[in-house]
Amino acid sequence: MLLSEIVKILSCYVFACDNRLDIDIKFGCASDLMSDVLAFSQPDAVLLTGLVNSQTIHTAYISEIRAIVFVRGKKPTEDIVQLAESKSIPLLCTNYSMYEACGLLYKAGLESTMEFVPPNSSKKSFNSSF
Repeated sequence: MLLSEIVKILSCYVFACDNRLDIDIKFGCASDLMSDVLAFSQPDAVLLTGLVNSQTIHTAYISEIRAIVFVRGKKPTEDIVQLAESKSIPLLCTNYSMYEACGLLYKAGLESTMEFVPPNSSKKSFNSSF
């Protein structure tokens, strides 16, 4: 899915890298815990989060996240926008909640970064205590 499609689906405002809306996004992930992003994300994903700080940008860069969408109308400060520009990471903002934004993107066909493992499966999930 092109990032420009995500902008339309989520009615996003673009804060950084508006010249990169033609990039291909293969997965979606959502978290306010950057440790979960580091552990469970995949390259070429879009990150949906309510955490607006420099750690989000650095985590996305390390994890090869292609773009960040701030949910619930949260807006980045100018220093966050400049950091994202320096890392070539598009920053978007939507007024949707994280739950609604994820649902809209899933409904539009964007896959999750994490594979669903049904209960009682012989395959190990990310949380093997179940």
